[in-house]
Amino acid sequence: MTPMEFDARHLWHPYTNVMDPGPMHLITGAEGVWLTRDDGGKMIDAMSSWWCAIHGHRHPVITDAMHRQIDQLPHVMFGGLTHDPAIELGRRLVEFMPEGLDRVFYSDSGSVTIEVALKMAVQYQMAQGHAHRVEFATIRGGYHGDTWKAMSVCDPVNGMHGLFAGALSIQHFLPRPSIRFDEEWCEDPIQNGLAELEQLLERKGNQIAGLIVEPVVQGAGGMYFYHPAWLRGAKELCDEYGILLIFDEIATGFGRSGELFAMDHAGIAPDIICVGKALTGGHITLSATVTSKNVAEGIGNSEAGVMMHGPTYMANPLACAAGAASLSLLANGNWKQDVTQIADQMQHELAPARALPSVAEVRVLGAIGVIEMHETVDPRVAHRAALETGVWLRPFARNIYCMPPFVMSEDELSRVTSAMVALARGDV
Repeated sequence: MTPMEFDARHLWHPYTNVMDPGPMHLITGAEGVWLTRDDGGKMIDAMSSWWCAIHGHRHPVITDAMHRQIDQLPHVMFGGLTHDPAIELGRRLVEFMPEGLDRVFYSDSGSVTIEVALKMAVQYQMAQGHAHRVEFATIRGGYHGDTWKAMSVCDPVNGMHGLFAGALSIQHFLPRPSIRFDEEWCEDPIQNGLAELEQLLERKGNQIAGLIVEPVVQGAGGMYFYHPAWLRGAKELCDEYGILLIFDEIATGFGRSGELFAMDHAGIAPDIICVGKALTGGHITLSATVTSKNVAEGIGNSEAGVMMHGPTYMANPLACAAGAASLSLLANGNWKQDVTQIADQMQHELAPARALPSVAEVRVLGAIGVIEMHETVDPRVAHRAALETGVWLRPFARNIYCMPPFVMSEDELSRVTSAMVALARGDV
């Protein structure tokens, strides 16, 4: 049995039908923005391997840090013990965060860091004497991960987890902000959607622990970009009603939207922020939930007295070493200039797709480029086309999109945008 035959028979890939998994590529190596297949062919990783490889693959600064760490301390439990990589990464994270967000809880994946944030909010509310505040509010079109509680705050109708709606905790869903990122803001709360949030908090605020949203950019929920002013209004309402504001920056954190964090477009900070994906530059899994002294000490004063969560691989030293190296590259590099150049180039090169009758919309924000179609796109077509175009794309729903590594050259990015337009046109 060949490796690919074994894979097809025994390995279950994400969001894949095991009886018809579609085209599959065996990757044997990666460097920079390029993936190498077993047949020797290469293709550009236009997805940053699900949005995390912002510095490209096998960046020497990160791999060197990981090599040094694996020879010294690959793993040790974090309960009652600590280590230099966790401390160094924590120091860098706090330096990146807005003032006041300075308590760091490490996890091992994005979905888990969402679970931690939701548990934090509930424990905090209980410590404040609000034992009935155990529910959450969010906006439609959102995606926050695949674990159980995280699924409950994903869009229950149009999201990827609608299948499980009847089995999940019932949460409170608001219409997603209707004013787009590049549109003029309207102060009328009825027109901008904040009136509905205020009405919900008036009616159900004594049951709601927190409001969780992806700031500005809804990722897997449809690549929708909304106006940052909505976040400022939401922050004011949450503060007024004693609701914790949680930002899911797993996809957008560390420069993807053109700002270091998507919340920076709004100029505000939440009570809790979740980061992951690009935290290690895509070299190993790691995530973090960062909150304030107020929330952390509130939990410390709760009946339990401790945060009731503790992953086995929490603060894994190898991952923390990679994370510290990745953040040092951001701190000392020109990521903002790189992302601006990527955005400008994508705006120009994706523009011709707007004239195609099959295209509903083209939009770009930071290092995110989207061609939204009128009809659902079959990702298997893009997977097969990678052999011809030399570009790895993975469309979902009606969106052909890319999230290129920040180190991508102009010529490489032109290959990506050409492949996206060709796919939209039906040429591949």
